Amino acid sequence: MLGLQRFAGGVTAQLFRRVQYATYSTSVRGAGATATAATQKQGEISASDSAEKDVVQPTNGDSEINAKKSKSSLVAAAFESLKEDSTSENKAAGSKTTSNLDERILKAKTVNGLLSITEASGPLSRKHALKIVSILAEWSTKNRAKINEFENDARFLRVCRVLGRNVGKGNNSGGAAQEDDRPKRISGFRTDDLNTVLGVAGDDEAAKLIASISLPQMVKVMSTLAQRKRRSTPLLRSLAFNISSSTEQLDLKQSADILYAMACLNFQDSVLAAKICADIQVMLPKNTEKSAVVGSILTSLGILKYRDLDIMEALTQWTMKNSEICRPQDISALFITSAILNFRSAIIDDVSKKLATSIVGADFQKSHDWLNHVWSLAMLGLVNHAQLKTVLSVKFLQKLETERNGLAPTIKMKLLNLNGYAQLLANDYKGSLLPADSSAFNVPIAHSKSKQILVNGMLDALKSLLPASNHLKSLHDSKMGFLIDAFCLFDNKRNPLPVDKENADAIKVALMVVDFHDVCHGTHRSASGITNLSFDLLEKSGYKVIPVPYNEFNTSDKLLKRVQYLEAKFKAIISSKA
Repeated sequence: MLGLQRFAGGVTAQLFRRVQYATYSTSVRGAGATATAATQKQGEISASDSAEKDVVQPTNGDSEINAKKSKSSLVAAAFESLKEDSTSENKAAGSKTTSNLDERILKAKTVNGLLSITEASGPLSRKHALKIVSILAEWSTKNRAKINEFENDARFLRVCRVLGRNVGKGNNSGGAAQEDDRPKRISGFRTDDLNTVLGVAGDDEAAKLIASISLPQMVKVMSTLAQRKRRSTPLLRSLAFNISSSTEQLDLKQSADILYAMACLNFQDSVLAAKICADIQVMLPKNTEKSAVVGSILTSLGILKYRDLDIMEALTQWTMKNSEICRPQDISALFITSAILNFRSAIIDDVSKKLATSIVGADFQKSHDWLNHVWSLAMLGLVNHAQLKTVLSVKFLQKLETERNGLAPTIKMKLLNLNGYAQLLANDYKGSLLPADSSAFNVPIAHSKSKQILVNGMLDALKSLLPASNHLKSLHDSKMGFLIDAFCLFDNKRNPLPVDKENADAIKVALMVVDFHDVCHGTHRSASGITNLSFDLLEKSGYKVIPVPYNEFNTSDKLLKRVQYLEAKFKAIISSKA
C-alpha cells in the first residue's frame, strides 16, 4: 500500500514529463536514424543521450521510396512511410468519425470484426491501421488468432497498403504473380510485433508509436531492446512514460522483464520503478510456486541500486515464507541485493538464523558466486568465521585463479574487503588470511573520470588548508580493496602534522569522496553497502572518516567556499574526539 501511495505521488512528475516529451517529439518530427545505422549499433550500449542520425529527405511519393528499399516484411516497410506529418488527420471535421472508429476497434472481439472496420466508408488513417495491426499482433501472441486466418485477407492487405503503400507495386508481371508473391511479402508479420515499432527508420519515429500499442507489447519492445543492447533514449523514455502511465497492472514476469531491461541498458527512471514496485507488492503474495522471477527482480534492483525499503521488506518476507521452493541462487540474490542497497530487514534475526547458513559453497557451480555470497554476508554483518575461512584459504584462491584464468580486479577487491573484515571486524577470528605475497594485493584501483574530478577539486582545497605538501597524502591504497582519497594527521589542537613521520598521538583523518555511483537511488536514498563497508574498515583502522558527498561539495564552487566547507568538517570531527 505504501508503494502505491508513493507511485500516486509521481503523477505531477509524469505530467511534467508529458509536456517535455510532447515538445521534444514535435521538434524532431521528420528526422530519424536510418535502419542501417541502427543495425550497426547493435551490441553497443551508449551512455549518451544522443546518437548519430542521417537526415531523411521529405518525399512526395510513398511508392517511389518503397520501390527503392528492399524489405523482408511488408509491415516493417509500411512504417517507413510514417515519417510524414499526420496533423491533417486531426482536423475538427473528422474528429467524430475518428472517435467512432477508435471505439469500434477497441470493442472488436474477433479477427473478422476487426477487419470489417476497414470496409467503412472513407479512407482509413495510418493511426487506425496501426491500431488494427497492433491488436492482430497481440492476438497472435496470445494465440487468440492465427496468422493464416488473415494474412491473405484483402481487408488486411488494405491495412498494409495504408501503412506501406507498396502492395502490388514492385511486380509488373500481372496479378497472378502478385498473388504468388503475397505470402512471401507479408511473411515478416508474425507474432513479433517489434515490426510495428523497431522496424521504423528512426528512434524518434518509433517513440511516437509506443502509445498506440498495448502494455504487453511495450514490455516486449523493452525486453528486445535489452537483448539487442540498443540503448535508444527517446524510445526508452517513451516506453517509461507510457508504461508508468498505464492503469493496467503488471504481473510479476512483466515487472521482472522491465527491471532486467532497465538494468541491462543502465536506464534509470524513478517513476517507472515506482510503478513496478507498487505492482510487485500487489502480485507477489500470489506467487507460491516459483522463485526464479523473485530472484530476477532482486538481481535487477541490485544492479540498478534502486532502494525501496517497502519492496525489499516484502521480498525478504516472501523468501522467508517460501524458502523451501527457493533456489540457492535466488536466496543469495536476496543477500547480495540487500548488501548493495544497505538494507537490513525488520526480521534480520530470523533471516540470519534461517537463511544465512542455509547455503554452502557446494550450492554454486562457480567459485566466484560463493565469493559474492560471502562478501554480501560480510557487508550485512551476518558472515561467520567458517564462511570467511573458506574464501580466504589458499585452496580457494587457487580454484578461483584456475576457473577465471587469473583474478579480475573486482574479485581481488572483494577478497581484500573480506581480508580486512576478518582482521578488523570479525571478533576473535582465528582462521586463514590472504598470504602477504598474494596476487590479490596487486590490484590497480582507479576512480572513474567523474569521481576523479571531485577528488581533484577536494585536493586543491586541502592544499590551501595545509601548510606543506608532506601534510597530505592522496589516493592511498588501503590494502583493503579501496583507495583513501586523502588522509592527513592532526594534533588535538587541530594543528596539521607531517604524514611521513610516526606519531602515536596523532589524529588520523581520512577524506572519502562519495559520488553519484556510490549511493543508492530511488525512494530511500542512502550510501551503498560497499561505501559503508569501506567506512567501517577505515574507522576500525583508527581513522576519523569525513565523507565528502557530491551533492554538498561541488567543483564549480569557488575555491574559498570549498576550503571553508572542509575546514568546518575538520573542526567538527577533531573536536568530537574524546
